[in-house]
Amino acid sequence: MDIILISGLWLPSSIWSDVTEELAGLGHNAVPVSLPGVDGGSGAATLEGQVDAVIAAVDAADRPLVVGHSAACTLAWIVADRRPDAIAGVVLIGGFPSGDGEAYAAFFPVVDGVMPFPGWEPFEGPDAQDLDDVARARIADRAIPVPEGVANGIVHLGDERRFGVHTVLVCPEFDPDQARTWIDGGDVPELARATEVTFVDIDSGHWPMVSCPAELARLLAATAGQV
Repeated sequence: MDIILISGLWLPSSIWSDVTEELAGLGHNAVPVSLPGVDGGSGAATLEGQVDAVIAAVDAADRPLVVGHSAACTLAWIVADRRPDAIAGVVLIGGFPSGDGEAYAAFFPVVDGVMPFPGWEPFEGPDAQDLDDVARARIADRAIPVPEGVANGIVHLGDERRFGVHTVLVCPEFDPDQARTWIDGGDVPELARATEVTFVDIDSGHWPMVSCPAELARLLAATAGQV
């Protein structure tokens, strides 16, 4: 199966390299998406430009599984909204989709038109506890400031068929019970309305593509075999 991989904030498509290699060995064609403003383009990149890049990858594939990490869970969800009949499902790793009219990822201050990687202090604890110094350096050294037009871009959703798309929520630094509590409590309205949500636990921090790529690849391959 074609598996579209979308990086979260700051990270280029190359962050998926180990997962891509593992998926190939498991018989799947992994397609890490090059996002404008990260793998190419400039600080003038926009959220809609990134959406277009993911949609182009989906349109070039054969009913793919779409995987979003962290903030890019929203990008994957936008694809479910724009192409509900063209994808096999979405996998959301360590994040939750924003709703219509909300900002994409206005999480940290914008400086000179970009949102820089804030360092490790905000992520101490469960997010980064499984990352050694080498893994942290791999992430930090590749981190590219997020253009303001992406971070503060407004999410547009309009096709309610997205709620019927098969959705798998991969729970790294939190567990499935916590995720269910947040969703049932109204913190994630988009997933509260979704009719096919499966929760999968993975023993990692926030960046399993770095800390346990083989396990993540096996999880994605298993998901691909079920959709």
